[in-house]
Amino acid sequence: MKKLLIGCLVFLGTIFSSCAESKNVSVMKNEDNKVLVAYYSATGTTEKVAKEIASATNGKLFEIEPEKKYTSADLNWNDRNSRSSVEMNDMSSRPAIKNGVVNLDSIETIFIGYPIWWDQAPRVVNTFLESNNLKGEKIITFCTSGGSTIDVSTRTLRETYPDLDIMQGKCLNGTSKSGIEAWVKNLGLK
Repeated sequence: MKKLLIGCLVFLGTIFSSCAESKNVSVMKNEDNKVLVAYYSATGTTEKVAKEIASATNGKLFEIEPEKKYTSADLNWNDRNSRSSVEMNDMSSRPAIKNGVVNLDSIETIFIGYPIWWDQAPRVVNTFLESNNLKGEKIITFCTSGGSTIDVSTRTLRETYPDLDIMQGKCLNGTSKSGIEAWVKNLGLK
């Protein structure tokens, strides 16, 4: 019985210390933080990560929505004639988006999130970037992916938009809430 009681106390101590650690990471939330978390999510995976980043930064959330939603057939990367395949094979493709212009008056940092398609950001992200005046803004990429890293997509965005301050971001597949909070904290946002 005594061993069971000690085991329970150790278990509860671990839980409380984990909660305290998580709370300490979250302390970086600041009411003065001027962050926008803009994201495109085809299946909801990137959206979940974007919401965690917005929570960790006290940032504003903005969904990049294509005017015409992608269907499962549109996203079939095995079909060379699928909508996503055709768009990704055309570097100049800029699919129309809903409400693409964002009020950036109080924004200092923008997180741009997307799933990786063909080692790149989907073309709707380009449409968003070109629909807004982002010069002078700090832009941090983040992505979700079934197997690619974020490196090529960030490099391509930097090459396509050399006047923008695009920082190397992170692929956040399966990253826990505390992992996302720690990553954001390490970015040193004000």
